[in-house]
Amino acid sequence: MATASQAPAGTDLQQMAQRHLWMHFSRMGGYGPDHEIPIITRAEGCYVYDERGNRYLDGLSGLFCVNAGHGRTEYGEAAARQVEELDFYTLWSYAHPKAIELAARLATMAPGDLNRVFFTSGGSEAVESALKLARNYHRMHGKGQKHKVIAREVAYHGTSLGALSATGITELRSQFEPLTPGGCHVPNTNIYRWPEERDPLWAADAIEERIVFEGPETVAAVILEPVQNAGGCFVPPDGYFQRVREICDQYDVLMISDEVICAFGRLGHYFGCERFDYVPDIITIAKALTSAYAPMGGMIASDKVAEPFMEGDASFSHGFTFAGHPIAAAIAMANLDVFEREDLPGHVLRKEGEFRQMLESLHDLPIVGDVRGAGYFHAVELVKDKETKESFNDEESEKLLRGFLSGELYKRGLICRADDRGDPVVQLSPPLIADTEQFEEIHDVLHSVLAEAWDQVVG
Repeated sequence: MATASQAPAGTDLQQMAQRHLWMHFSRMGGYGPDHEIPIITRAEGCYVYDERGNRYLDGLSGLFCVNAGHGRTEYGEAAARQVEELDFYTLWSYAHPKAIELAARLATMAPGDLNRVFFTSGGSEAVESALKLARNYHRMHGKGQKHKVIAREVAYHGTSLGALSATGITELRSQFEPLTPGGCHVPNTNIYRWPEERDPLWAADAIEERIVFEGPETVAAVILEPVQNAGGCFVPPDGYFQRVREICDQYDVLMISDEVICAFGRLGHYFGCERFDYVPDIITIAKALTSAYAPMGGMIASDKVAEPFMEGDASFSHGFTFAGHPIAAAIAMANLDVFEREDLPGHVLRKEGEFRQMLESLHDLPIVGDVRGAGYFHAVELVKDKETKESFNDEESEKLLRGFLSGELYKRGLICRADDRGDPVVQLSPPLIADTEQFEEIHDVLHSVLAEAWDQVVG
């Protein structure tokens, strides 16, 4: 058995990381003497610093989650006070004040009759819980055959086997198959790639067609992000979610709004569904619930969905040890206090036009094909030919994104996502406190690096 002794003083962090740390979604074989692991050691506001003291603009908010910005010591103070009062107790047949207070607060913030909050430890768990609830809800109504979930192509909904069945990214799914049965996929809203004459509600109608094809008696839920992350911030056409709501109601299918990224100000509202004026049956949350100062997630269910489990001896037989952890709940409450006091969602709405205009100015580069998104959640799609919208092939995309862009953007002091789960894009989701100064920094780095990328890969 491999063992690791306690590191003596002065031991190189890089060496220890390369020998012992198994990083997530990372090509571990790519690290070595000539390619070090980025090690972030401290953070403040919109910026993070590595072990050598180099500063980087956190244009990804950690991973779409440090919405209130880094270094808010009051969150740590809230955690310390909570430790003095109650360090931990489970929600398995017990309750504690902070989970109760946070659940009540979220219920008052959520739209419609979404009044029941089920806590988890993170986003994949939140989606897993929502999918299990959808199945169980129909079973409680004598419709146990309704077990399938319809999601969108290229969408990411998590990594646990149930959530992965909803995830629509082939390369993330294939190495773990067979998955939990029931995952079905329909086209997404990548409007940039649609023919001009296409009906704007085509993708919504495709959901109805899939429900009918599968058999409405077998479909439990439709799960959608307000703005789809994977593929590069796909926004819905006008009326899309209203049409999906009609379809779900017509066929007795629950509508799940996956807001692990889109909730808590990312789109300028506490919940992304408010941005597009629809009320789902379940909302999944995580990430910015605590601004990532502690791991926490959950799902918020409507009274209609929760009702069968609130009577007699019924029980939703599902849970997680650390869900609703008192310390995480205390941090979440402190985080929501900051959101209200500083009006972070309002700041996003006031500044998103300026943020978008900065990104739109990149259209002067031949490599920039499309700019899309909402709030502080945008993507720049990269193309070989602006007129034809021709994309890069796999070899070119590998060279462009991983061979040049990812490393060069980091070297120039900008952390963002260069990704090709779909067509190549650069994604940006800065902390909600970001302002003109940060926008200018993002522009200066992106413009110079993308210009060089064109010369290296295409020129």
